[in-house]
Amino acid sequence: MKYVSGYLSIVIALFISSTGAEDVVYGQVGGMVTLPVLKWGSEKVLVQWYFGMNTQPLITRNAQGRETIDPQWKDRLSLSKTDFSLIINKIRLEDFKSFKCELKDFRPQQITSVTSFRLSHVSVQPVSPLLVGKNLNLKCDIKEIFEGTQRRWLSPQKQDLNKDTRVQIGNDGSLKVMKVTGQDHGEWTCVVTYQGRETYVNTPVTVIDLSPAHSQPIYTSVSSFSLLHLPCFFSFPLPLSWSDSQENGIQGGRWTFTPSPAAGSLTGVVQTLVNLSLGPPLAWVVNQKRGLDVSALQKKNLNLSLSKKGVTVGDRGNYTCAVEFQRDDTLKRVMRVEVLQLFTSPVPVAFVGQEVNLTCTLGQPLTSDLEVKWIPPHHSTLLPLGSSTHPTLLTIPEATYGDERVPVDVWLLVTICAAAVIFVLLLILTVILIRRHRQRMMMPRRGKRRFCNCKE
Repeated sequence: MKYVSGYLSIVIALFISSTGAEDVVYGQVGGMVTLPVLKWGSEKVLVQWYFGMNTQPLITRNAQGRETIDPQWKDRLSLSKTDFSLIINKIRLEDFKSFKCELKDFRPQQITSVTSFRLSHVSVQPVSPLLVGKNLNLKCDIKEIFEGTQRRWLSPQKQDLNKDTRVQIGNDGSLKVMKVTGQDHGEWTCVVTYQGRETYVNTPVTVIDLSPAHSQPIYTSVSSFSLLHLPCFFSFPLPLSWSDSQENGIQGGRWTFTPSPAAGSLTGVVQTLVNLSLGPPLAWVVNQKRGLDVSALQKKNLNLSLSKKGVTVGDRGNYTCAVEFQRDDTLKRVMRVEVLQLFTSPVPVAFVGQEVNLTCTLGQPLTSDLEVKWIPPHHSTLLPLGSSTHPTLLTIPEATYGDERVPVDVWLLVTICAAAVIFVLLLILTVILIRRHRQRMMMPRRGKRRFCNCKE
């Protein structure tokens, strides 16, 4: 019986070590993968992982739990704390070969378990940045594909692509997205499934687009203190500046202005406000002296916004921000600016007590979605208007000082101020003369000198 028991131990060790084909695990260069080996044997098991045909183990954990790692694989390998799985980080192209896990349990006879894996390469070819409206083409390539392997795609929002009519998915792992939008910017994922295990292969996709334009016009008012801001910038930060824009396909940029009929200038005539000179060096050139602030254009974040301090009715119209790329592709955003103007009639300057008409206008009839609301000054004698919709023309029967926003005769004010100044000057002169007179009266008088004539 002693010989039979020893014989059976040898047979068991040989049988366990010789069974099991290579298990396939998919991975991506630069990614992470886990080669799964479940808990096995007693609490004291010797774990050894081998790579390819090497006879020296990559990593070892002895029965006491002490680990040693091949210096060439340092910082890239680790063993799971819960079982004997191997975790590989920062996968390299030369890692796509066979791995073998050898477990030895000594209780009291030696039992050996061997599990082999094949690390198969999955890749997605990177794509260049795309302009919004272009087509996206991706392909999930597997160097060694095994029967039962499945591939599917996830969008940056991790949504099901089967419901997207723009998407076409081929059996070879190809993906085509028609007319990409800003929603397609981000990481696309190819999910490879084999024997219940999933491998995620990510690839970044950059969609170049400008920020959405205002759905409504930009409203401002006539004032030397009003600030008109025209926002235009890329929806996603780009790792480039105007200095290297030509290398990335940007060929030019400009701001143009088309006055509206209410602007009082040449209607429909397109005016170039700012133009990108290709140089070298590249620089923004201001073509119109309209008080434009182009400081944002000089920065490296490709912020194309413009601003203007001091607004007039001549600023009414359409402003277009455009960026030109290769192959005559252009991205543009159009913003409409409406300028609110308030003026008085029948004359621009009114006296206190006069009837005054105030008109609130955009230079054209108001659309149905706009309403006027008059807010009188705090000390005004006018009662608040009761209706929710106020007229564009407001009549003040008799202007008072409480109606602070109604102009008063400027020349009258100047005359009153001048009279006050003259009165003060005369008062000061009178006081000075009186003081001088008093000082002279208080001075003591000297006696008169007498002279006599002496004879001989």
